[in-house]
Amino acid sequence: MKILLVDDEELQLIRLENACKKVIPDAEFFKYINPLKVPVKDNNFDVAFLDIEMPGLNGIQLAKKLKSSNPHLRVIFVTAFSDYALDAFKVHASGYLSKPVNEAKIKEEMDEIENFKPLKPSKKLQVKCFGNFEVFCDGKPLRFSYKKSKEVFAYLIDREGAAINVNELNAVLWEEDHPSYLRNLIADIQVTLKKVGASDVFVKRHNECYIDVSKVDCDAYEYKKDNPDAVRMYRGEYMIQYSWPMFDEE
Repeated sequence: MKILLVDDEELQLIRLENACKKVIPDAEFFKYINPLKVPVKDNNFDVAFLDIEMPGLNGIQLAKKLKSSNPHLRVIFVTAFSDYALDAFKVHASGYLSKPVNEAKIKEEMDEIENFKPLKPSKKLQVKCFGNFEVFCDGKPLRFSYKKSKEVFAYLIDREGAAINVNELNAVLWEEDHPSYLRNLIADIQVTLKKVGASDVFVKRHNECYIDVSKVDCDAYEYKKDNPDAVRMYRGEYMIQYSWPMFDEE
């Protein structure tokens, strides 16, 4: 297990490392006093203990950067301040510890992580609806050519396989009619999925299109199946970057 430790106060960093080593003696530790020096791109850490109040890049910002390249990273914030709890959960932190930390607190958090079983991907595409909407292919973010293409895909995911008329899509995305642009977005989705070998996920016929829900892993779908791991992941936020989604929790 690879553990990242970041704190701009050297004494606190040493104390954190010593406590962690007693709880997780077999782990490999990587500690940084300067958050700007942390290797963010393609990081392969399993767990990150991050201070929040740090100059240059605070812990919340660092967590977002780390999780953007490693969505499965488990983040535990360690801070002397309680004002950041809400922000911490917005980036789906696994834990929030108040300083001074001790072995018992760290063990409790690590036990939670070990007992938590993340949703295991079984399909080529993984869709995350809780928090910000994101699409991953084999664990890596899927990039569409147009920002609106991603929103079209999100709307189809939200409709859970129901066939949607292009006029309905147009009404959701814009107040005015933009049929030619919508055709470009649909073409972009088709091209993007074809490039990663997932063209069968998106189905287009005549003036309708839909998602084959059997071809994607989706946290929201698992939640509605009462998957306990998915239920635990949900914190009341669903596709928060869009204005139209309404998540039915029943």
